[in-house]
Amino acid sequence: MTELSVKEGLTAMEVASYLRRHPDFLKEFPDLALTLLLPREQGPAASLASYQLEALRDKNAEFSRRLRELIEIAHENETLMVRVHTLTLALMRATGLGDTVSRVVASLTEDFNTDLVRIVLFRADPDLPAADWLLVEPQGVAAMPAFAEFLKRGEPLCGRLQQDKLDALFGESAGEVRSSVLLAIGEVGMLAIGSLDANRFHPGMGTVFLRLIADAVSSAVARYARTD
Repeated sequence: MTELSVKEGLTAMEVASYLRRHPDFLKEFPDLALTLLLPREQGPAASLASYQLEALRDKNAEFSRRLRELIEIAHENETLMVRVHTLTLALMRATGLGDTVSRVVASLTEDFNTDLVRIVLFRADPDLPAADWLLVEPQGVAAMPAFAEFLKRGEPLCGRLQQDKLDALFGESAGEVRSSVLLAIGEVGMLAIGSLDANRFHPGMGTVFLRLIADAVSSAVARYARTD
């Protein structure tokens, strides 16, 4: 057992320093551990044993909370994966370009609970439906310079889009969009999702599932839409 030498005028700092160097000191003196009092933020002082027990309970409660959060996140991810898979299967069954883009919008609206969806295609096609969610620009990015840098990078854009982009994509509904996602559909167009909730899409959010959606839509649309 390591003994603490006694000397005249021992200071509190020296005692504290010794205890830090010998954290097992109280194992040799269990009676002392039970009599020590520790300050609390609220209420009276507590014994060391009570303090340690309370600290363990707090840690256990925190671990339980984190475990519940992880389970919830895992459940949400599983649900999203099933929806992406369902979308992919639906696109595989599409019979033309018009059917493909219609299935994309239906899935995003019904399965992913989105508020506004816009698809931009850089090619006109008689198979395409006349719909407010479809924007056709045969001249491609040259006619939409506001998106040139975005298409060059090809990375998902999440959060609050600049007003010129919102106006070009959502038209009269641009004022309703509080947050949004913009995805490149390969080289043939873009997919935009607008939300009335300012917190649904933000720059720091994960983009794994968004990339999966973009890849699935890009592959499906590319079967029919070719840029000149």
